[in-house]
Amino acid sequence: MASRLNPYLVFEGDARQALEFYQEVFGGTLSLGTYGEIGGRPGTPDADKIMHGMLETPSGFTLMGADTPPGEDFQRGNAFSISLSGDDASELRGYWERLTAGGSVSVPLEKQMWGDVFGMCADRFGVAWMVNITERQG
Repeated sequence: MASRLNPYLVFEGDARQALEFYQEVFGGTLSLGTYGEIGGRPGTPDADKIMHGMLETPSGFTLMGADTPPGEDFQRGNAFSISLSGDDASELRGYWERLTAGGSVSVPLEKQMWGDVFGMCADRFGVAWMVNITERQG
């Protein structure tokens, strides 16, 4: 899989509704995972909120989104991140190193509970980035 760049939107509790709407608009396959299912927070008030959603359309668009993480305040002007994902670990780690130079890291680039290597940072201009490295298939 080649690396790809796509928008990652953050919502104030209505990510499911928004992503389902975008599926109606663009078509495609929508996958949703909640904080209860993949975030290790079953039985909590935020268990049904979306931790990660991804819409892949027949036109080749990919749109990702999630609800504001528990314990963080939603800020309209900061309601997006740019997501880099793929299975070329060397390429993606190189991007990570360059993006974090002079920036800040909010989630270190390391193995996560869902099995991928993932990190979040803001570059020196304050732009939010997420990097997700999956294992190569076959």
